[in-house]
Amino acid sequence: MNQPKDRLDAGAMGLMVLLCAVWGLNQVSIKFADGGIAPVLQAGLRSSGAAALLWLWAQTRGIPLFARDGVLGLSCLLAVLFAAEFVFLYSGMVFTNASHGVLFLYMAPFFVALGAHFFTGEELRPIHLLGLGCAFAGLLLASADSLRLPTYRELLGDGLELVAASLWGATTVLIKATKLARISAHRVLFYQLLGSAPVLLLLSAAMGERGAFAATPAIWGAVAFQTVIVAFISYLAWFKLISLYPVFRLSAFSFLTPLFGMLAGGLILGEPITVTLMAAMVLVGCGIYLINRDRARKPVAVQV
Repeated sequence: MNQPKDRLDAGAMGLMVLLCAVWGLNQVSIKFADGGIAPVLQAGLRSSGAAALLWLWAQTRGIPLFARDGVLGLSCLLAVLFAAEFVFLYSGMVFTNASHGVLFLYMAPFFVALGAHFFTGEELRPIHLLGLGCAFAGLLLASADSLRLPTYRELLGDGLELVAASLWGATTVLIKATKLARISAHRVLFYQLLGSAPVLLLLSAAMGERGAFAATPAIWGAVAFQTVIVAFISYLAWFKLISLYPVFRLSAFSFLTPLFGMLAGGLILGEPITVTLMAAMVLVGCGIYLINRDRARKPVAVQV
């Protein structure tokens, strides 16, 4: 098993940029698929499909997914948080546009930073706070056009995405700060997917969501992208990174995701890419730089 590292190397940074591009496209695919498949049902189908894929892949490679390791309670909590995150994420996308959805969802690094500071030993220093403040200013600037809208529909969606962000932050810190950090990324992801799938499907039925009868091949393609590329491949890579690197620095890179989400929203959904949003992304980029620039100082040991 690889030893945890105290800073990000070039490989981790490159992989994080790639993951952020995938996650930015994911928000657009959610918005697109809403036209034929209800949001919570979409999330349930995604978790179910990704869990099945992960099980088949583990079977072919002889990777055990179940063990008596004392993490049953933590795994159940992880699954509940994960399911709740996607209820809010998918529901929020119904009310807001993809560009704003990713911006509010990727406030998650703020929640990760606070959680990591108190629970994993990753100290928040003044330069980190400055970086977070810079990125937060960018997100506030990006929300300005939503605040000027004539209805509160988009604001409701943004609020739901913010709740999803807090839940994403909670799951990340939970994995890093508990025994879940000591088990394989395959098992962490499998527990999360397997536990969340029935919760999401039952909740969809209880909400009376319509089925997938109006789904076109393009919509099913969007769901397949969410299932295979996002929930199976990218999340597996993300959990592996969490086990090896400081979680706060990793999470800070996810501020890049709105940039890819904005670009994809403009190119695929025809949503406006405004000067205000571009200026906001400049501020977010500066924040990422500040969060990751103080490498001369000796980092605090991470508790795992």
